[in-house]
Amino acid sequence: MTDAYAPAIRCPVTDAADWERVATFDAPPPVETDFGLAPYHRELWRSRSTGHVVNRHQMDLSALYQGDYWTRTYGDDAAVRRVFDRIMDLPPERSDNRGRVAFVDGFCRERARWAAEEEGRSLLDVGSGLAVFPAAMRAAGWRAAALDPDPRAARHAETVAGVEGIVADFMSEDLSQRYSLVAFNKVLEHVPDPVAMLARAHAVLAPHGLVYVELPDAEGALEDPEGPAREEFAIEHYCAFSAASYALLAQRSGFKVELLERLVEPSGKYTLRGFLSRPGDAPRPGRCGEAHS
Repeated sequence: MTDAYAPAIRCPVTDAADWERVATFDAPPPVETDFGLAPYHRELWRSRSTGHVVNRHQMDLSALYQGDYWTRTYGDDAAVRRVFDRIMDLPPERSDNRGRVAFVDGFCRERARWAAEEEGRSLLDVGSGLAVFPAAMRAAGWRAAALDPDPRAARHAETVAGVEGIVADFMSEDLSQRYSLVAFNKVLEHVPDPVAMLARAHAVLAPHGLVYVELPDAEGALEDPEGPAREEFAIEHYCAFSAASYALLAQRSGFKVELLERLVEPSGKYTLRGFLSRPGDAPRPGRCGEAHS
């Protein structure tokens, strides 16, 4: 493949200009949910300098999450409950979610002053979907709220997951509550401007609070035998990240990276995850700024 005709890609995360095409799709790959988008044509482009990957296409995704995304992804209410129960019942060694909760809860209790007291542990999970993460965080002693623009997701969060459900557009809704932890669990890749969305967390973050960000790892996924056909690069993902673009995302949103880790989850997903804080607002003096791979 050649980058001789590389398009002018506006990337709010990297501002990169050195794009090379890594894949072209004229039909959804097998792992991708079929949202009925037609005609289907998209290309994956990677920045050589940053490792960041973007999806390029002319398909309209603006109404995707206001349409039947919930039903196409999860099914009817009974199917949603079955998926939720199946995920929650997985043993820890097979559960992405249990590993996530152990990682998040452990980091906060070790390094954040406010986590020593139960009333200090408050979580806002943005774009919560099935709410398995806030449900498990509640079981770990957190006061958890699940925010999602779909009323069905918020209703599910309250009636099934047992946490507060908030129906809201995170980018426009004024939320009065402040939270010690704001989580974006595989969410920012779903929006055209993840920098703006992450920056919005400042408005709901309590003093000395932390932001947890989990993103698809483009570098790891491209090295997998399935490569660009993997779910990390699905149509609903505007982009997939590298360690470099993760750090750029944090910086351009007004945060600094406290910890960044690369892993392959029990499900096989290639993932970048870590914690951000406001500059000058570290959760606790000590071992911050580590990077794990």
